[in-house]
Amino acid sequence: MRTPSRGLIAALALTPLLAGCFASGQSDSSSGAGSKEGAAGRLRVALAVPPAQALSPYSNDATVLSKLSVAEGLTALDEDGAAAPALARSWKRNDATTWTFELRKASFQDGTEVTAQSVVDALDHANEAETKPRVLSDVSLTAKAEDADTVTITTKSADPVLPLRLASPALAILSAKAYAKDGTVSPVGTGTGPFEITRLSGKTSAALTRFDGYWGGKAKAPGIDVSWIADGTARANALRGGDVDIAEWIPTAQAKLLDKDTRHEVPSVRTDSLVLNTGSGIFTDATLRAAAREAVDGSALVDSVFGGYADPAEGLFGAAVSWAADQRVAVTGQAEAATTAQVEARTAGKTLRLATYTNRAELPEAASVLQQQLEKAGFRVKQDVREYTQMEADLLAGKYDALVFSRVTLLDTGDAVAYLASDYTSDGVYNIAALKDSAVDKAIRAAAEESDTAERQQKIMRAEAEILRTDAVVPLVHEKAVQGIAPDVEGVLLDPRERSLIDLDTHLK
Repeated sequence: MRTPSRGLIAALALTPLLAGCFASGQSDSSSGAGSKEGAAGRLRVALAVPPAQALSPYSNDATVLSKLSVAEGLTALDEDGAAAPALARSWKRNDATTWTFELRKASFQDGTEVTAQSVVDALDHANEAETKPRVLSDVSLTAKAEDADTVTITTKSADPVLPLRLASPALAILSAKAYAKDGTVSPVGTGTGPFEITRLSGKTSAALTRFDGYWGGKAKAPGIDVSWIADGTARANALRGGDVDIAEWIPTAQAKLLDKDTRHEVPSVRTDSLVLNTGSGIFTDATLRAAAREAVDGSALVDSVFGGYADPAEGLFGAAVSWAADQRVAVTGQAEAATTAQVEARTAGKTLRLATYTNRAELPEAASVLQQQLEKAGFRVKQDVREYTQMEADLLAGKYDALVFSRVTLLDTGDAVAYLASDYTSDGVYNIAALKDSAVDKAIRAAAEESDTAERQQKIMRAEAEILRTDAVVPLVHEKAVQGIAPDVEGVLLDPRERSLIDLDTHLK
């Protein structure tokens, strides 16, 4: 286990909500994949999901900015999932709704200084975005510059995990020139991290150069060359062939084909589920959702699809969320499942539109298994399988009945409430299930308002039970991620939350 070189020290008196850790992806071997060394020691990285919105932090692209150490927020998450200093060197809670953050001396990659006003402007842009970042689904905040180095943030209601929230990649602080009048946001040359994006070529590649003005010191690698390779087999082949040094999300079918010293298994907070559209189509009928839940068997996917790199789902949160299992609440009040004959009659020949995406190679395979299970229960199923960025708008518009979906449950804040709020509340910005249930809203709101860590965890699990009661989502498996790292690379961060990959210490031997 390696401490990131930024020397982040937890400064929030809040027990961590996730007992996870990073591990250093190192090897003593100097042969094998990655032997075709990048130009002058530059790291070559293959990422899985091409940019949907030109790396805007307000989209799913946000995590790329943190994985590649391009941009930072006021805070970061340390190895234990607690809030730690980033652009803010310290903070304090003044009262239930007001916090004060003291900034460190730092510069943007365009040469301008990070000031309290630039922080306020960046947070205002996030608040005013046409599509709000998911991390702001359940909170309304106002930022004010008190002086050049002090920012006060006030929330409409109590938000005990605000420092965790501000660590979200979606709330990265960028320089003024990042924000265009038309609402678009560009991180090219506008971040504060140790690596600066100097070129972004559509959805295929990007070039990053070391930013020597970084407040935390000089990165060991001179730069990063990024390729987006949506096909998982192709990513694995690029690593095996020495064309890249790091390849994320190696498909489980390919993992065992890699040399042992290039294959790194990571405990993950990622859960794969079948999400059902409760707002339109056949699954507005609760008895048909219950029939789908009864038909689906996620355990059948563990070996056949995931090659053992997964566990059967126990709920929305798996073993990587260490506190979840002991506090899980029994699910009651679910609708009675329609019989096969009733399914056939109630769907009246309508086709179940089952969607998934190709960026994770296991998902199309899982969809085929689920199709068979659902058809056995009386549904007529048609699959739609595409690259994620081609279908996200349709998913949010409710154009599918069901989605085989892979979700990092602690991605947005490191706290589970933000995920629950964005995905399952009536006004959630990522509510693909189109769920509108007052009991669910109430349970999530109760968890959001709780400041005591143990009580908050218990209320999160009560909210999980309320969500599962609706059958809007059927958990399938808890994944174990596999990252591919060439033996001549040191210092890769293996992060269960999938936010971090490369930092100051990552380099070729």
